[in-house]
Amino acid sequence: MIKETTTLKQIAESLNVSISTVSRALNDHVDISDVTKNRVIEEAKRLQYVPNILAKGFRNHKTNIIGVIVPSVTHYFTSTILKGILLESEKTRYTTIISETNNNPDKEKEVLQTMLQFGVEGILMSLSKQTKEVSPMLQALKKRPLVLFDKVSSKIPCTQIVINEVSAAFDAVEHLVNMGKRRIAIIKEEKDSYNSEKRFEGYLEALKKNNLEIDNSLILSTDDSSIKEGKRLTRQLICLKEKPDAIFCITDSLAIGVIKTLKKVAIKIPSEIAVVGFSNSSHSTIIEPNITTVNQPGNRIGKLALQQLVKEIESEEEYLTSKFIEINTNLIIRESTFTG
Repeated sequence: MIKETTTLKQIAESLNVSISTVSRALNDHVDISDVTKNRVIEEAKRLQYVPNILAKGFRNHKTNIIGVIVPSVTHYFTSTILKGILLESEKTRYTTIISETNNNPDKEKEVLQTMLQFGVEGILMSLSKQTKEVSPMLQALKKRPLVLFDKVSSKIPCTQIVINEVSAAFDAVEHLVNMGKRRIAIIKEEKDSYNSEKRFEGYLEALKKNNLEIDNSLILSTDDSSIKEGKRLTRQLICLKEKPDAIFCITDSLAIGVIKTLKKVAIKIPSEIAVVGFSNSSHSTIIEPNITTVNQPGNRIGKLALQQLVKEIESEEEYLTSKFIEINTNLIIRESTFTG
């Protein structure tokens, strides 16, 4: 059953005024008296009138809508970023609409096109893990400001908000070195992942600085940063003739899988093998031992991304330039590396 929508014409007929008078009254036009404005507003409330934002936007060539595109709204770190975006948008005149791509590049392209068709003023976007073709983003950037966050790409000339991935990973690995660990393994994602490769870079830098051998048998890659994969890859590591004495995981989910497997085979954590995760998810303090992990300030990233996009929407200056904004992180030390 289609419910009837109240129109400006109905309000006008009810008050015996013109449609243009109703429209101007609702838009607080200076030519309309306060008495008429109040009458129109009260009648609009009585008839439960809801303005059509899109129609209004097409008339004014401005919708005041910001599109947000993420791989998954349920991912813990992403949810903290979205919270920051929503909190910051409340301070502005912009409304946000959020859509997810499920890490599917085809869906990503479709959602991006839909956002543009809706007439969004700008787009906040975190790329999917599988994104290799950036032409849809380049085309969108010609039409609207685009700010990338978390999952980004150096191939797209826009503002990109990221954490200091290299130094965050460096600090995590150096912490393990300071705990006396020398055979430090890493479980990372495949080479197409910007975030993972930056964390791998930090891992390598820490090993080199501390004159530790780079052992390829301790470097494992996966397309699936899940608990299940963490378990599988840990079994691979502990079967080595020379086992690692620490494992650095580029996600907390992988770290949880590592810990579950080590506990199952009675390997002591952290004395025999220490474990470090990444993101400080809510699950990092549920498992025993609690996970030492890199804290990513998602709220701050979201707020800064929204602020930056609004600035570019409202600026007359050219926004087709690459600008990386790095957010500092900190390592939270817990029982998976330190017994106190």
